[in-house]
Amino acid sequence: MEWTDIKTTVSAEYAQTAQDIATGISGGGIYIEDYRDLEQQVEQIAHVDLIEPELVEKNRSEVIVHLYIAPDENFAEIADLMKDRLQRAEVPYKMEFIGVQQEDWETGWKAYYHAMDIGSRLAIVPSWEEYETDRTVISLDPGMAFGTGTHETTALCLETLDRLVSGGERVLDIGTGSGILAIASLKLGAAKAEGVDIDPMCVRTAGENAALNGVTQDFQVLIGDLSDKASGRYDIICANIVANAIIHLVPDVPALLAENGTFLASGIIDTRKDEVIEAVKKAGLAVREVKEKNGWVALVCGHAKA
Repeated sequence: MEWTDIKTTVSAEYAQTAQDIATGISGGGIYIEDYRDLEQQVEQIAHVDLIEPELVEKNRSEVIVHLYIAPDENFAEIADLMKDRLQRAEVPYKMEFIGVQQEDWETGWKAYYHAMDIGSRLAIVPSWEEYETDRTVISLDPGMAFGTGTHETTALCLETLDRLVSGGERVLDIGTGSGILAIASLKLGAAKAEGVDIDPMCVRTAGENAALNGVTQDFQVLIGDLSDKASGRYDIICANIVANAIIHLVPDVPALLAENGTFLASGIIDTRKDEVIEAVKKAGLAVREVKEKNGWVALVCGHAKA
């Protein structure tokens, strides 16, 4: 069976960011094509001066990140997650898929999504699948938007929301993606939820998922740059994005967060944890809890008490 190579090309200046994102996402093999210091590497490793002309002619201004995805892995979600993280980190990129036709993976990913229980109250169920359970069911059609519950970042958020939402809350979901966090909050008892995303496709998908779950009247989805569409105060603010974006938006969070509210930040690679915590504290918030899973971090925060 054929593996899928998700081939992502970025400018050399973004090499480390792209590599960090890929390393955090992939459960399989990663190969980095980086020819910037080719001569030095060859000298150190092989101690020779002669290099094949084909290698010498390689583009030194770009770096290529290859993610090798096994046939039984959900390569569609991994590709979407890679795109989402690169976009939110403001990294220009070009992505190619080798070993599988585009039309195959656009619908073939459905075979890899199945119902799953999260926390003590939630069940995430694909819209095309039947699942008998006494739990609160989130019916989901991810389409091409990130956020299905299967990735650690989303799971960490859902587990936390399962514990936090007691009823009547107003929720803001920044970078809403599929809308899963806002929808889960509403199904758990929140009164109102707003989702914002810079990607029109995500806004459309979130709206469709809201309709699937019968929460359209309580869920407003807007195209926006992070929190610029928000107003008033929220009991819960979610940001399941990336470290750079969280650091950028967190100064605006205290003014939007209710006195006893919770700011839930996720999508953070563990190597950036301390940097994000520092930014959260600098913004005047306190970190109440640090949750970690397979190299990913979620921060549960609130107003710092005087």
